[in-house]
Amino acid sequence: MFYGAMVWDPWLIVSQIVCLQCLYYLTLGMLMSLLVGTRVPRLTLLYLFDFATLTPRTPTGWCAIASFLLAAVAGAGFMLYVIERAKKCLDFAATLYIIHLFISIVYGGWPASVTWWVVNITGLVIMALLGEYLCIRRELKEIPISSRLRASV
Repeated sequence: MFYGAMVWDPWLIVSQIVCLQCLYYLTLGMLMSLLVGTRVPRLTLLYLFDFATLTPRTPTGWCAIASFLLAAVAGAGFMLYVIERAKKCLDFAATLYIIHLFISIVYGGWPASVTWWVVNITGLVIMALLGEYLCIRRELKEIPISSRLRASV
């Protein structure tokens, strides 16, 4: 992607949001199946969208919390390739978690658990800060110049 003048492209923004959201839920589902699926008889969408499953009172709840936080770390890695700009990471991470909040409200009602809010705000912070860090490292890399071009100058 060219980093010059930004052109307003709503289709690109929407496609990036959809792509990031799909990758996040795919990763969260895989982590849930690995960490929580081995502990419960049947893994359902309840574990992704219901606030009552995120509880520190049970080992299954801790596995669900770990899944959400590890998915945030993976989401930061996805931002490196999907978003590519450090200054956009907070916007896209916040959008992802706001969409997750709306889906959770539709699925299980308003999240009344303090744990749900702490886990999701922590995930937002992890995804935004780690995504910005990774993107800044990529943006600050030196551009390699070929030795043939250097010889002709």
